[in-house]
Amino acid sequence: MFETFRLSFFDKTGREFVGFSNYFWLFGDGNFHQAVFNNILWLIIVPSLATGFGLVIAVLADRLWWGNIAKSLVFMPMAISFVGASVIWKFVYDYRGDAAEQIGVLNALVTFMGLPPQAWITIPFWNSILLMIILVWIQTGFAMVILSAALRGVPEETLEAARIDGANGFRIFFDIMIPQIWGTIVVVWTTITIVVLKVFDIIFAMTNGQWDTEVLANLMFKWMFVNFDYGRGSSIAVVIMLAVLPIMIWNIRRANAEEGTR
Repeated sequence: MFETFRLSFFDKTGREFVGFSNYFWLFGDGNFHQAVFNNILWLIIVPSLATGFGLVIAVLADRLWWGNIAKSLVFMPMAISFVGASVIWKFVYDYRGDAAEQIGVLNALVTFMGLPPQAWITIPFWNSILLMIILVWIQTGFAMVILSAALRGVPEETLEAARIDGANGFRIFFDIMIPQIWGTIVVVWTTITIVVLKVFDIIFAMTNGQWDTEVLANLMFKWMFVNFDYGRGSSIAVVIMLAVLPIMIWNIRRANAEEGTR
């Protein structure tokens, strides 16, 4: 970490001191602006959807006799690497041209409905959303497991009293369950947020930042290990670290505070 911080003040070879030149370049670079915009989108959409889906599945699965099977299926993507998941979804979004037979699941559905196939990954903005779906698919299982354990800690007496008072399922869920596990929801959300800030594998395997899908970690990789500009690559790495650090500190402090109250 300290070496990366030091290199961010040097030239591409890491030998000549250039001061804040790398940072001046960084904040004036259009690719950096695009990467920041995309990272913000990822931060808004992925943690919210993954945590929300995980919570809903955790609640519903506990009411089904085959709930454990459902949980296993939802959790299974967590056992797949990000690159492996990207390869799977690359086939889902695959496009072979208008005249060719489509093997991509999404285009197969589109053509079945009589619509023309699309090169989904090349459509700006929407391609980023399609890439986010991959990480939501992976992280929902993590959120589900943690939140399911938290829901088991909600006292059954409280739920039973609410039912006797005439509360329906929605009131019990929003007024009793969520407030009692709110701390766990926030920890899950922030943990996924940290993963999102460092997201690299999915972008690298699917688009390598093309078609306006660039994110900070992939931009750092290009400057550091493709262009071999250690100064600029390190300056991007420092920005990522500074973005992640406050969330990590807050997350650890909250976890320690909860541990101390038990």
